[in-house]
Amino acid sequence: MIIKNATNRNGERIDITIEKSRITAVTPAKGSAVEKDAESLAAGSVKTNSEAIPAASQNLPDVLDAKGFVVLPSFVDTHTHLDKTTTGMDWYVNDNAPELSSWVVNERNRRTELGIDPYRQACRLIERDIAQGTIGIRSHVDIDLEHGLTLLDGVMQAREDYKDQVHIELVAFPQSGIVARPGTCELMRDAMRMGADLVGGIDPALMDHDPVAGVNAIFKLAEEADRPIDIHLHEPGHLGAFTMGLIIDRTKALSMEGRVTISHAFCLGYPEPGLAEPLIDRLKDARIFVTTGGQAYIKYVPSVMQLIQAGVLICGGNDNVRDMWSPYGSGDMLERAMLIAMRNGLRRDDLLLHVLDICTENGAKLLGLPDYGIAPGCDASFVLARVHCAAEAVAQVPRGADRIVFNHGKRLG
Repeated sequence: MIIKNATNRNGERIDITIEKSRITAVTPAKGSAVEKDAESLAAGSVKTNSEAIPAASQNLPDVLDAKGFVVLPSFVDTHTHLDKTTTGMDWYVNDNAPELSSWVVNERNRRTELGIDPYRQACRLIERDIAQGTIGIRSHVDIDLEHGLTLLDGVMQAREDYKDQVHIELVAFPQSGIVARPGTCELMRDAMRMGADLVGGIDPALMDHDPVAGVNAIFKLAEEADRPIDIHLHEPGHLGAFTMGLIIDRTKALSMEGRVTISHAFCLGYPEPGLAEPLIDRLKDARIFVTTGGQAYIKYVPSVMQLIQAGVLICGGNDNVRDMWSPYGSGDMLERAMLIAMRNGLRRDDLLLHVLDICTENGAKLLGLPDYGIAPGCDASFVLARVHCAAEAVAQVPRGADRIVFNHGKRLG
């Protein structure tokens, strides 16, 4: 297939040639031989519009005229919960108490009652993600005493079913804490042996009531299994800063630079002078990554531009997608980019492009996606958006026919 007249993020018109699942050429569109051949054959069986083109019988390439479309890299969701979503199910009436512990207990106790089958629900969200242009996912999956490894087993089955379309990393996530619930640590070890890709953790101070023991337990598991780490850190202000300092210390002590991610990192958004800056410098030095969802219902979130300017790799994730924690979300990472930009008060085009990177290229770096991008030799996965420029795609999210998704060389829809 040849996609002609697409606009790249720099405003240049390009032609993209795809052979099988690879991009084999990216060339300037103006005056190309391909364009002339396509125009001369427009009256025949080769059509230069967005419809499928039956050109194989003439031994000619399929041609898609992408005039009016901007080509974007595929999206990467670096923080979601495939096992939790109620997508496709009846509406869940959310009447939870405001405390974090209440939400954890409520979900743990009501999963089975509501019929949240982890395999079925993961498949539903994965299919939606792929259709919207997502090519990489990191999902946290609950490991707890009530459900054991059943949730991980279901999501692992879903990952296997869709392995040819999307790269999925799974984090063994002790949602109820590790130290506070004896037996969880052993389950986490079993999860590593079962095939989880990362060791997860959550709020060692608030959930485990012992930040030192909680952080040490997470890092011990990672050291034993030789796995990276991704820790939820909701803890506020100085408490969160203290825990973050412990995480940084253990990262350095165990030479785990480049293998640790802190999700949310809300303490970095607290408006206290001198609180965030030293931590951000230390995050950069330890090569610790940060993921954010720009949640509007959280009072303080980290400044994405502050992290970018400091040289910290920050990535984007949907977090909860219509589940017992949040009624919001569709899994659309371009919509998430818009929400992150709005939450951070970003309006200039150049700043919107930084947020696009957070939800595409930065995520690909975190997940180590091979051959990612829009260049010769790259995997032919990308999105065509009917917008004037890449910044508009973030600010005015294209939907339906205004978005054309290519997944490993195949046009979807």
